Amino acid sequence: MTPPHPSSIPVFILCGGLGTRIKEETEFRPKPMVPVGDKPIIWHIMRIYSHFGFRKFVLCMGYKSEVIRNYFLNFYSMNSDATVNLVDNSVTYHQINHDCDWEVTLAYTGEKTMTGARIAMAFDRYIGDAPTFAVTYGDGVTDADLAAELAFHQAHGKVGTVLGVNPPSRFGEFQMDGNQLQAFAEKPEIIHAWINGGFFFFNRGFREYLSTDASLVLEQTPLSRLAADGELHVYKHGGFWQCMDTQRDREHLTAMWEQGKAPWAHKD
Repeated sequence: MTPPHPSSIPVFILCGGLGTRIKEETEFRPKPMVPVGDKPIIWHIMRIYSHFGFRKFVLCMGYKSEVIRNYFLNFYSMNSDATVNLVDNSVTYHQINHDCDWEVTLAYTGEKTMTGARIAMAFDRYIGDAPTFAVTYGDGVTDADLAAELAFHQAHGKVGTVLGVNPPSRFGEFQMDGNQLQAFAEKPEIIHAWINGGFFFFNRGFREYLSTDASLVLEQTPLSRLAADGELHVYKHGGFWQCMDTQRDREHLTAMWEQGKAPWAHKD
C-alpha cells in the first residue's frame, strides 16, 4: 500500500485550553491566538506543517472559540486589499497577501473538555477515511522535519509516534572544575533527557484508546496504555523546540521572529 501523502493527512490542533499560565495574554483570547510577532502562534504552527506538505487542519476549539472562528472566517478579507461597493455590498479583492492553501475545519469540542476527549470528538466527525492523522498542541514550535517523522511513523508500523525533544533549562548552568568556573551556559538544553514535544502521528486505531468522556486527558490513560502495549515510538529531535507557556516565552519567540532568527520559520 502506498503511504498517504501529507496533503491527505488531517492535522488535529488542540486549541481549547484556558492558558492560565499566560493569563495576561489569554484573558480575552485563547492561547493559540496569542501573537508571536504579527501573527498568532497557531499560524506559525500551521506554517510549519504546510512547509512539509500538510494542508488539512482540524482546530479542536473550546475556550473563546469565537476568536479563532472569526480569524479564519475572515482570513481572506483580512489578508487582502478590497473594494466594497456600498450600493449592493459586493466586494472585490485585490493584492491577496497570503499563500496559504489550507483547508481549515473549525470544530467546537466543548468549553472544559480535556485533550483526549477533544481528539475523539474531532476524530468521529472529521477523520473520514484517512488511515493516519497528526495531533499537536496550539502553543509549540519546532524546526523538526515533520516529513521525516511521518516517514519514521509509517516505517515502524506501530499505532503512534511522538516527537521527543530535549527540554530547555529555565536556569543558567555552571560548568565547573572544583570551584573554578570553566563555562557558563545560559538556559542550556538538557541533552540527556527527552520529553513530550507534541507533534504526534497516529494510525486510526488510536481511536480505541480514546473516549468522548470530557475528563479524558491525552497524556494520561491513552498514551500510557499505548506505551504499555508497545505501540508508541519516539522520534528523537535534538534541534529547536519551544512551547509558549509564559509571557517570557512569548517575548523570547517574538524577539527571534522579529530579528529574522526564528528556527521554525521556513523560507518557502
